[in-house]
Amino acid sequence: MAAAALANGDVRAGGGGAVPRPTNPMVTPLLTDLYQFSMAYAYWKAGKHLDRAVFDLYFRKSPFAGEFTVFGGLEECIRFIANFKFKEEEINFLRTALPTCEDGFFEYLSSIDCSDVEVYAIPEGSAVFPKVPLMIIEGPVAVVQLLETPFLSLVNYASLVTTNAARHRLVAGKPKNLLEFGLRRAQGPDGGISASRYSYMGGFDATSNVAAGRLFGIPIRGTHSHAFVSSFLGLDEIIDKALSSSDGSNKCEDFVSLVENWLVKIQGASSLRGSFGETNQSELAAFTSYALAFPNSFLALVDTYDVMRSGVPNFCAVALALNDMGYKAVGIRLDSGDLAYLSIETRKFFCAIEKEFGVVGFGKTNITASNDLNEETIDALNKQGHEVDSFGIGTYLVTCYAQAALGCVFKLVEINKQPRIKLSEDVTKVSIPCKKRCYRLYGKEGYPLVDIMTGQDEPSPKVGERILCRHPFIESKRAHVVPQHVEELLKCYWPGNSFEKDIDANLYPLVNAEAVQREELPSLNENRSRCMRQLERMRPDHLRKLNPTPYKVSVSAQLYDFIHFLWLNEAPVGELR
Repeated sequence: MAAAALANGDVRAGGGGAVPRPTNPMVTPLLTDLYQFSMAYAYWKAGKHLDRAVFDLYFRKSPFAGEFTVFGGLEECIRFIANFKFKEEEINFLRTALPTCEDGFFEYLSSIDCSDVEVYAIPEGSAVFPKVPLMIIEGPVAVVQLLETPFLSLVNYASLVTTNAARHRLVAGKPKNLLEFGLRRAQGPDGGISASRYSYMGGFDATSNVAAGRLFGIPIRGTHSHAFVSSFLGLDEIIDKALSSSDGSNKCEDFVSLVENWLVKIQGASSLRGSFGETNQSELAAFTSYALAFPNSFLALVDTYDVMRSGVPNFCAVALALNDMGYKAVGIRLDSGDLAYLSIETRKFFCAIEKEFGVVGFGKTNITASNDLNEETIDALNKQGHEVDSFGIGTYLVTCYAQAALGCVFKLVEINKQPRIKLSEDVTKVSIPCKKRCYRLYGKEGYPLVDIMTGQDEPSPKVGERILCRHPFIESKRAHVVPQHVEELLKCYWPGNSFEKDIDANLYPLVNAEAVQREELPSLNENRSRCMRQLERMRPDHLRKLNPTPYKVSVSAQLYDFIHFLWLNEAPVGELR
């Protein structure tokens, strides 16, 4: 086991290629449901604990009334199994939780790791669809059973929030900046950290979460609050009024007076005359103070008192004073009111400033909007027309307010090479049996047409060859496809000790020359890029917000026949009297 663990990159085994521990230290073998240990004991007691089992991790329906999902959480799953080992104190706790279990079971738990487990998965950041396994986990049934709950915990929320972020990116459009501001509203610290990570993977540009910035290298952004603005009473509170120019060639000893002079000029400008009167001087003091602290990144929250009569004119006075010193103000943030109207009026004000004073580019100064934004409000703003450049989104993004959970499941599909099926009166809950291979078939225009699952031993679909794709359960739903490109979806991210075996293609059909070596885990930025590329390749009608076209998920004709053969074999026959 030690050699296998080392080859996989287990930090316990040492070595330069070590897989780090899970980001959250609470992710340990005890992070599971009690019944997983109960089943593990029952397997052990029956002598079945080493039976070779295959489980599929998948979901049944895409979230948010959409037709796509983005897969997240794979890296944390691999980190978890790379470091899966019970500590002595954890075993001692389990003895108290399971007092009727024999000592030999706890000795068994002390000995296990995941060196005999294999994990095949779709790459993180990929667009994925119902029923298709996100992950296939193979190994001793008792060990794999203990992975079910932590894997589902690590994948469900990660995929849900990544998908939510991707949907916000689609509705906002490529040119807009999306900023994640959700830490304070997230479900605790771990929810906040995870939301920042997976929002970035789903297409957001930055986060306000400093800890997430340090952990994952996500750009961090932020300005100031209304409290900062209202904490000032007047300009006389500013003690150090000096500001050096951006190139250091000169120094303004009284930057406050420079700001006041610009405010007078703006008030007297012919194109702006009558648009505002006296502005709030405490707000002007706050903006000036903030600009003195951050002349290279001055962005002001302008709605503490009145956006158009105070906030925007005060911002412009400070921004023009900074311009005199060689700095360029970043922009403003709107956090209340009619965002469409206010952004348009602010843009007009900025353009008037540019024209009046000849400050090139001032009309394009950034406008950021926040205030409980979500997919629907951004869509409504687009329809109304607006001038917002950046959206700060928090509550609705990180809490996934529109849908509480994704609903991934973890189902046994094969044990000791015997395919297994889970039946239900609800056909959506019937599992697809046996170890499978999964492919994405592309059409002439380069769009994905259908995902197809086949039995492990079936030949792969080939470019240019006609293949029958069947709905897993509805007999009349079928279509022939002649793919122009075929992509195999599942890759080996944890080969277990398969590399130590003399590979027998019949005994270990998932293990091939490519799969023996573990796939490297991509960086967060690489996963983010994959997400953006994949969504760009999807047909627009699959991604649209209202009534999206369902994406087709199918099985091969051979697998279809086998599903229904096994279904009839396992379903009890009723008897009428």
